[in-house]
Amino acid sequence: MSLDDLPKPSGYSIDVEPLTRPVRIWHNDVLLADTSRARAMYETRLPTAIYVPREDILVDLGPQTGLQTFCPFKGTASYHDVLLDGETIENGVWSYVSALPESKAIQGYVGFMPNAATRVELGENQLQTERDGNITGPLVDWLMREAGTLPDPEAFTRALATKMRENGIAVSRLAVLIWSLHPMIAGKNYIWRADTDDVQTFAPSYDIHSYPGFVNSPLQHVSKGLGGVRQRLGDTDEASRFPIMDDLRAEGATDYVAMPLPFSDGRTNVLTLTTNHPDGFTTENLGLVFECATVISRYYEVFMQRENAQALLETYVGKRSGARVLGGEIRRGDGDEIDAAIMFCDLRGSTRLEQELPRDEYIALLNAFLDITSTIVDAHGGEVLKFIGDAVLAVFPAGEDAATACASALEAAREVVAKVAEDEVTAQTSCAIGIAFGRVTYGNIGSSTRLDFTVIGLAANVAARLCDAGKRQGHAIMVTDEVAAGQTGLSDLGPLELRGVSTAVHAFGDMS
Repeated sequence: MSLDDLPKPSGYSIDVEPLTRPVRIWHNDVLLADTSRARAMYETRLPTAIYVPREDILVDLGPQTGLQTFCPFKGTASYHDVLLDGETIENGVWSYVSALPESKAIQGYVGFMPNAATRVELGENQLQTERDGNITGPLVDWLMREAGTLPDPEAFTRALATKMRENGIAVSRLAVLIWSLHPMIAGKNYIWRADTDDVQTFAPSYDIHSYPGFVNSPLQHVSKGLGGVRQRLGDTDEASRFPIMDDLRAEGATDYVAMPLPFSDGRTNVLTLTTNHPDGFTTENLGLVFECATVISRYYEVFMQRENAQALLETYVGKRSGARVLGGEIRRGDGDEIDAAIMFCDLRGSTRLEQELPRDEYIALLNAFLDITSTIVDAHGGEVLKFIGDAVLAVFPAGEDAATACASALEAAREVVAKVAEDEVTAQTSCAIGIAFGRVTYGNIGSSTRLDFTVIGLAANVAARLCDAGKRQGHAIMVTDEVAAGQTGLSDLGPLELRGVSTAVHAFGDMS
């Protein structure tokens, strides 16, 4: 026999056959079911499952439990406890109340979990050989060998759809919803369509959870752990479970499935497939995808872990600093010496306001101030390094152009002062800002187990002291002579003695 003569692995399959001779199912010495109407389900890579009519069960079952599981060609299984004298077997049986077309033969029948059915007597019934199966093909080969080289989830989604079609799965629309860890974005939704062979990416906000189009959708159903969804759209007599089904049917779709993509941290994401093939999806089609779902899920998890890490780093340490940490600057002492304008911005009268205002109003005021400051700093090419209580430390790297960095910092400071004064929430207070220019160390400092990515140097210290001096002297903005050079609208305050600074600092003030 040559290699060419070896049998090719078959695709995923599922069959149900009646068992016409008596079948008895036991739990130890307790007879659970006695029937001559049992049915055997043969499914690739799974043990043969024996189903019995509910009326042939001889013990009591509890009400439906909260557990549900999904199979794309059997449907969503519900579970019941098995109630015995002195013993309850939790989730001991399952059944498909509304089985999908491939499995209608077991609709309403009940299967026993292995911990419930400790012994099954088949009598004279003969079972087929179990279908172990070795499924391979373009999709599996690609997932194992090539998919790991793709750079981003958009490229992966497009290639995934392409490989499915190469494997004979007539998918016309593929969508993936992945939940994220981001202060503004609930997740990412990648949608591929065959007619354009393109992937659209949507990043819905957390408002999605109250949006009617999501609340009554398969995405919400699956992500809440309620099982998958499958509907034959070609059957116009079948009522649509969700409004999107009617939309897809109007576009010519004939079959739809939404299945969970679980992440290792327990979050449930969603993969949906739609086809316009006249016969819909086959058992072999969905069995292949279902078999590969865990691997597909891991690829998206890797992509999202990187996106989440980047989002969290940008949220907590800033965009530039986050990129450097993500790029590998993670050891104490990692960093550079840079020339930069350093801004220190502090809210006036914060202690008094905290005592006078209700807690929620004070927090709203503080958040509004910090949001104003960080938005304006970002717009002028700076980066907020940290919030220190009610104060903001920001850096404007100079690169080869110190004058531009200083001008940007001063312009940002003036806009912050003006915006705080006119904003409805922050108008009851004001702020003071100090700006200095100089060489600072930009990188990691801290203990062996806790690091802070920040700036260290005389300029940072001077900026903070100028901010304090501005509060005392009534100047909204105070800057050093390096920052003031070439600028207008500043008053010369002469040399100032600043606490913690060994030499006098030539300062300029702006009353705006």
